[in-house]
Amino acid sequence: MPGRVSVAGRPTRDELQAAYGALVPDLVGPGLRVLLCGINPSLWSGAVGLHFANPGNRLWPTLSASGWTSRRLDPAETGELLAAGIGITNLVGRATARADELTAAELRAGLPQVCALTGHWQPRWVAFLGMTAYRTATGHRGAVVGPQDRTVGGVPVWLLPNPSGLNAPWQLPRLAAAYGALHDAAR
Repeated sequence: MPGRVSVAGRPTRDELQAAYGALVPDLVGPGLRVLLCGINPSLWSGAVGLHFANPGNRLWPTLSASGWTSRRLDPAETGELLAAGIGITNLVGRATARADELTAAELRAGLPQVCALTGHWQPRWVAFLGMTAYRTATGHRGAVVGPQDRTVGGVPVWLLPNPSGLNAPWQLPRLAAAYGALHDAAR
């Protein structure tokens, strides 16, 4: 894709700025145990075309520490992620520097797309990564981390904390425990 940088390289400031609004394709396939639904791609993800692309993103150590993967994967190891039964999508497709650049209307508008994706691929669970975004998108203001009493596209919903470093109250051991509870439920 035009404007994409080498996965191994760190995007330049200009490449990051050019990634505003970029789309990252959904990572889906048959046999998913979980479809992780992020809020939206970061500029780094938009620049390289991969979900949670910053190598320092806490999703990768969280997935291995919680038992989802046997080792810490690199964002480019999409085949290994799918082989582990993990897919990734976002509520909002466009890349931004921060999730707070999104509007409530954008978050709500993304829910039907996630519903269609889960309805088509039928993972065992759809896990939303971020309480505030989930609450805004669904209108369930009191939702807390864990299984929810609803489905999206006929698929049960689990709410997980966002692995962003900006989510300081959720450090790696606590993230691993929350993601591990879903891992146990998805077996």
